[in-house]
Amino acid sequence: MDRFDAIRTLLAAVDGGSLTAASRKLGTPLPSVSRKVSELEAHLGTQLVIRTNRKLLLTDAGSAFVAAGRRLLEDLNEAERVAAGEYRTPRGDLLVTASIMFGKLQVTPIVLAFLAAYPEVNVRVVLFDHVIDLVENHVDVAVRIGRLPDSGLVATRIGEIRWVICASPAYLATRGTPVTPDDLAEHDCIGFEGLQMVRTWPFGRGRDAQTVPIRPRFAANTADAVIEAAIAGIGIARLTSYQAASAIREGRLISLLHGYAPESLPVHLVHTGPPLLPLKMRAFLDFAGPRLKASLAE
Repeated sequence: MDRFDAIRTLLAAVDGGSLTAASRKLGTPLPSVSRKVSELEAHLGTQLVIRTNRKLLLTDAGSAFVAAGRRLLEDLNEAERVAAGEYRTPRGDLLVTASIMFGKLQVTPIVLAFLAAYPEVNVRVVLFDHVIDLVENHVDVAVRIGRLPDSGLVATRIGEIRWVICASPAYLATRGTPVTPDDLAEHDCIGFEGLQMVRTWPFGRGRDAQTVPIRPRFAANTADAVIEAAIAGIGIARLTSYQAASAIREGRLISLLHGYAPESLPVHLVHTGPPLLPLKMRAFLDFAGPRLKASLAE
C-alpha cells in the first residue's frame, strides 16, 4: 500500500464529502477509492470514517489522522518544492486572485509584464467579486479591496480607492446636476447590486456621515454594465475610482458631489505567509507591489 496515496485519497473523500466525490476529483474508479481507504484503516487498525448513504463522517481517530495527514502532505509538498529549486530561483506556478474589474484593468497587465521578466514562472489569474479562502483554494497571492478582518494572513497595503458619483454630460444637461446628496431623491440612479437590492448610498465621513436613499432606474451586478448604462444617460452611478477613471478621463462621465465622498477603501496584497517564502512569490510581490501602488496613486 502506498500510504501517501492512501492519505491523499482519504483527504479527497473527506473534503468532497463522499467516496464518489473523491473518485471524480482523483479520476480513480470508485472501487479503488473505497479499497484504498479500507486498506489504510486496516493498516492503522482503526476505523477512520463512517460511511452513510449521503456522506462520510469522521470518527475521533479519523479526525486526528486527517489533521496529521494534511500536515504531512504539506511538509512533503514543501520538501518537493525545495528539491525542485523553487527556493533558489523564481520558478514554478502562481495562482493570483483579484476582483473582476480591478483584475482586468490593473492586475492582468502587471502579471503579463511579470511573465516577460520571469520566464520560468507561470501565473494563473482567477477573478472573483467575492472573497475566497486562500488556504482552501491554494491561492498564492490575492489583491483585496476593503477593510481586512483579523486573520493569520500577511497583508501589505499598496494604496486606496475612492468612491465616485458620476453621470453622463447628456443626463446632466437634461436633468440638472445634484449639488448635495439629498438632491439624488430627484434623480434616476443606477444600482450596482446582485441578488440583494441596494437602495442606499453612504456619503461623508465621521460626524458628517449620512446614508441617502436612491431610486434605481437600472441595476446590474457588474461594473461594466453600470458604466455602460451611465454613459448611455440612464442615470447617476456610484463606482470606485478605478472603475470610472477611463470614462471620466475621456469626458464620457462627469464626477459629482466631490465634497461628500465617504471613507476610501484600502487595497492590500495578501498571502498566507508560509514560513519559507518561495522566490516566485517574493519576486511577484516585489514586482507587483510598487507597480500597483503607483497605479493607484494616479
